[in-house]
Amino acid sequence: MTKSELILRIGGLSPDLHHRDVERIVATIFEEIAIALARGDRVELRGFGAFSLKHRDVRAGPNPCTGEIVEVSRKVIPFIKSGKQLSEGLNGGLN
Repeated sequence: MTKSELILRIGGLSPDLHHRDVERIVATIFEEIAIALARGDRVELRGFGAFSLKHRDVRAGPNPCTGEIVEVSRKVIPFIKSGKQLSEGLNGGLN
């Protein structure tokens, strides 16, 4: 599902909301999650999952073009751990 499909789906479930309002709500939610992660905060959506950051240290890795071993810089990677309800729903089948 893409962001635009999500907006259309929510709009279909809430016909009293204008498309632009649903679009703004979805964009705001995503933006607030990104801002919180950038601050180093953990974002938990009960039943869905928890967003956090994983830190990858500097390491040696191959250059994909030449095969030469180069230093890969430190990275911060967003990570999501699924919530219990989401996991159970996927493993038990969503209705």
